[in-house]
Amino acid sequence: MRILVVDDDAVHLLILRKIFEKSEDTVVVAHNGKEALQELEKDPGFHVILTDIMMPEMDGVELLGKVKSNLKTMGIPVIGFTAGDVEYFRKKSQVPFDSLVPKPMDFWDLHDLAKKKAIALLN
Repeated sequence: MRILVVDDDAVHLLILRKIFEKSEDTVVVAHNGKEALQELEKDPGFHVILTDIMMPEMDGVELLGKVKSNLKTMGIPVIGFTAGDVEYFRKKSQVPFDSLVPKPMDFWDLHDLAKKKAIALLN
């Protein structure tokens, strides 16, 4: 499975990368929405995108809108996570996240959720 993890927190990126690599998944990281879009332009073949919501440059809500409006990437499940108010971001986003979860979260739970979304995409 190929996963794009987007977060401005280096510790979160490291933890998520290690967890997914234990399941022999390929992980690409980006530090904000702009970097994520650059990665998607190079290769839109991701099975799931995990993104923090509050980031510099481009936040997760704007990233979600751009991913879901692009024909090459619109089918990729996008899972958002935030330390902010989940309901606020649900309302703020014109396009719904495939899942939106609050921080702090168990990284293994996030791993399992991403696996389920990717498997559903593949079936």
